[in-house]
Amino acid sequence: MQRSRARRAAFVSGLALLLGSSALVAPGLALAQAGAPPAPQPTAPASETPSAPPQTGFVQRIVVKGNERIESATVISYLPIQVGEAVDPAKIDLGLKALFRTDLFSDVSIELQGSDLVVAVVENPIINRVIFEGNHGLKEEKLRDEVTVRPRGIFTKSKVQTDVGRIIELYRRSGRISATVTPQIVELPQKRVDLVFKIDEGPKSGVLRVNFVGNKGFSDNDLRDVVVTKQSSWYKFFTSNANYDPDRLEYDKEQLRKYYRNRGYYDFRVISAVAELAPDKNGFVVNYTLEEGLKYKFGKVDVETELKKLNKDVLKQLVPIHSGDVYEDEKIEASTDALTFAAGAAGFAFVDVRPRYTPNRETKTVDVIFNVKEGPRVYIDRIDIVGNTATLDYVIRREMNVAEGDAYNRALVDRSKNQIKGLGFFKDVTIDETPGSAPDRTGLQVKVEEQPTGELSFSAGYSSVDQLVLDLGVSQRNFRGRGQNVRARVSVGSLRQQVEFSFTEPRYLGRDLAAGVDLYEYKYDLTDYSAYATNSVGMGLRLNFPLTLNSRMSTNYTLRRDEVKIDSSLCDPAAPIISLSLCAQRGQFLTSLVGYGVRLDRRNDPINPTRGYYGEFSQDFAGLGGDVKYISSRLGAGWYHGFSKSIILSVVGEGGYIGGWSGDSVRINDRFYKGGETFRGFETAGIGPRDTNLGRSDSLGGKAYAIGTVELMVPTGLPEQYGIKAAVFSDFGTLGLLDKRDKLNAAGVRDPLIYDNLALRASAGLSIFWKSPMGPIRFDFSHVLAKETYDKTETFKFSTSTRF
Repeated sequence: MQRSRARRAAFVSGLALLLGSSALVAPGLALAQAGAPPAPQPTAPASETPSAPPQTGFVQRIVVKGNERIESATVISYLPIQVGEAVDPAKIDLGLKALFRTDLFSDVSIELQGSDLVVAVVENPIINRVIFEGNHGLKEEKLRDEVTVRPRGIFTKSKVQTDVGRIIELYRRSGRISATVTPQIVELPQKRVDLVFKIDEGPKSGVLRVNFVGNKGFSDNDLRDVVVTKQSSWYKFFTSNANYDPDRLEYDKEQLRKYYRNRGYYDFRVISAVAELAPDKNGFVVNYTLEEGLKYKFGKVDVETELKKLNKDVLKQLVPIHSGDVYEDEKIEASTDALTFAAGAAGFAFVDVRPRYTPNRETKTVDVIFNVKEGPRVYIDRIDIVGNTATLDYVIRREMNVAEGDAYNRALVDRSKNQIKGLGFFKDVTIDETPGSAPDRTGLQVKVEEQPTGELSFSAGYSSVDQLVLDLGVSQRNFRGRGQNVRARVSVGSLRQQVEFSFTEPRYLGRDLAAGVDLYEYKYDLTDYSAYATNSVGMGLRLNFPLTLNSRMSTNYTLRRDEVKIDSSLCDPAAPIISLSLCAQRGQFLTSLVGYGVRLDRRNDPINPTRGYYGEFSQDFAGLGGDVKYISSRLGAGWYHGFSKSIILSVVGEGGYIGGWSGDSVRINDRFYKGGETFRGFETAGIGPRDTNLGRSDSLGGKAYAIGTVELMVPTGLPEQYGIKAAVFSDFGTLGLLDKRDKLNAAGVRDPLIYDNLALRASAGLSIFWKSPMGPIRFDFSHVLAKETYDKTETFKFSTSTRF
């Protein structure tokens, strides 16, 4: 009888399972008998004889044999043959292939016996456990994540063979290129097996030496800092880059190319990157052969465009390249991005910017012409949000300036990224393009990495007068993942006691309108600074809305009751210890004010800007009811420029003025006080007008101030994972300008012991920022460069907070 048969090696107790891979040799997949009964085998084929009937006919019944766990109906469902159909050898062959494709069977045979189609199968076993033995360099969790076989899954030789390769590749990437993996199985009852990966890790393959050949412009040490492959040393036990990894050589070649081409070497190329095993086989020597070529500068730089709405001269001004500059690939990329962004902002959603290079080896220059033309029309197919474990999807989607079905616009996508980062909920935000459902469609994947938005804060400060100030508080900026800001704060310190509750809804009524309410009570004990204490109870309402894509406006209303307390013994009319103008501030006052503010923000990153600027202006009008009448105005601006990723210069300034109206003077608790966090090197309220009667030193605050800060973020030389940054700074400014009546003594004449001038104050120092395990910590070391004799200084201050 002719018979169509296809076999795979069945489980035979005590025999090796050969996988046909150089990594899997006998006793590669040994079978250990564990008392399981022998698996049923299909009947061996009979010898073919001329009298055997042909495998052709009609099927009246399908009979399944050898199945133990799998139902006969399930086996029949996989067959492309049904009862009542005619079969031939070709159709039987299709049935064999269909059953093998399921990975459920190790052996299958199909034959036509009369009108019965007999299907004999040998089932693949079920994996009971996956065991790793001999793994010391890699944790078991990492190996389990790498392999595809799982407990309760179907065992197949192909899956095991693939996973052996995965494990070997994982060890190779960790520097153990001689690792071997031998899979074994242990048979169990009920067609189950334990799969054991026996691992021989072998020694680590270190990098003994990294050499460079052909380098003239840069030393070997300079280039060793560029490549990620590092020479092995006894102290480099924290890094895996000192282990040999062949894949890392390709990355090194790209890093070398970037390094040279960003320093003028337009013709640079890596001829070869070769790793040679040392004679004693204890490590590798890596040799990079380079061809540097000439050092070029930029020659002619121009922009060409056929788009009528784009002004060629304006586009050329946006290109950050000047003739004579050293050639840099990064400047080409920055120019391409700037032109793409400008075209997108001008309404061209589909734009293609391509630089054309013309090197001139005689003049050692490279001419670059940027061709700006309309690109293919692409529309957004779908927008996917990934990585948000706490924040709800709609909180992120509402910050997008594009929607599904819109034309793809690079400028709007970049702006969306900045707006999502501006929420302050995420450590990192990326927006990547993904293939769409058609050539003219693209998807966007918004990938976010959540960061703690709750904060349990603690701060402490040490001043030159041995004063320790502590502050505690709790807040949540992303309440229930809805983007709402809720703050319930109780602060206790030697300077301030505070009970506060505030709530902000960033999308009030479903629109881009932020609304908030504040309820608070503040108690400030300024007796050590200004001989008085205040108690304020109040509430406030806030609205904030956009004016343009880069500007916003806010409005607010505040109703507050203030009480100023001064020890009566200090204000004895017969022998006052402090100025009478200060004593006149005692009592309770009701303040009712409205205010507004506008802000323009053109920074590239709202959290950690490296370029751009911002400006803001605000005013408060007090006197709509209540006892207090004044107008307070503030102005602020900042500019940022990044020379590199770790060197960032910022220049920030602010100023303000407050004045009474309708004959009212500015009360002491409404004046400006600067120092501490707002002016490093000086205590809280450490600068400005001061009453020095009877040896005291009471701060009186000022009606006007102006403060500037220049800060340069500098590299620390420490690994980025340590989370330590440093900045050198200089703060400078002034505070002063009291009302005349506040400088008079009991006789009604100018009190010479009340100092008030707008003299310049300045300080410089070093700030260290550390993302410690318990939260961000900041250390400020300051040296005062200019001050008045009555100012109060401090040389060190630190603060920290713990986030959740």
